[in-house]
Amino acid sequence: MNKKILVVDDEPSIVTLLTYNLNEAGFQVASVGTGNQALTWLKTNDADLIVMDLMLPGIDGLETIRQIRGMQKDTPVIILTAKNNELDKIVGFEIGADDYLTKPFSPRELIARIKAVLRRTENGHQPVSVTETSSQIRHVDDLSLDLDRYEVRKNQQKISLTPNEYKLLVYLWDHADHVLSREKILNAVWGYDYAGQTRMVDIHISHLRDKIEDNPKDAKLILTVRGFGYEFNTKKNAE
Repeated sequence: MNKKILVVDDEPSIVTLLTYNLNEAGFQVASVGTGNQALTWLKTNDADLIVMDLMLPGIDGLETIRQIRGMQKDTPVIILTAKNNELDKIVGFEIGADDYLTKPFSPRELIARIKAVLRRTENGHQPVSVTETSSQIRHVDDLSLDLDRYEVRKNQQKISLTPNEYKLLVYLWDHADHVLSREKILNAVWGYDYAGQTRMVDIHISHLRDKIEDNPKDAKLILTVRGFGYEFNTKKNAE
């Protein structure tokens, strides 16, 4: 079955261009022109990926993404916009976007990024670097990771993680009690297509801490090692 892409953009020429090129690349395409229409569409439909403009009539693209994440949908989102300053990119990643491409853009590059994000999010539902002899259920304090069910629980309550957050947690746990550089984490979890974008690591670490730490501001599991990177700590917390 072909992957379905939802395009959210109010420029008819952009929608026509994207629809043609995405169809040619083998994707199904649905399109809407506003953030409200996107939210309504997603209540009764599913997409494998969303291409989101930021400057939309009514609620803007950032608020639309916030509300999509509030619906507990982890559908990957690529922002496609004329806004190209660094702050916009950081805010986009912080609210849950998976990639960011500025207009004018190459349809070929967008399609390559879509395929990269889809590969990455699909891999996020699979265990990372797990050997046959390793335990499929891991515990540290009140946190558990079930690699067979792809479930994370805290105090027996299931935690909702995005595919990237899940893959990041598994990678950190696979290398527990070792300091990992941001570059190493980025390459392992996101791949070499994202070389140099280490800010993505910091943002996702922050999101993960919010979900698994008792006090994210005083993290005990995911430690920051200043000047080096991060360490998943099981020694002091292990039961």
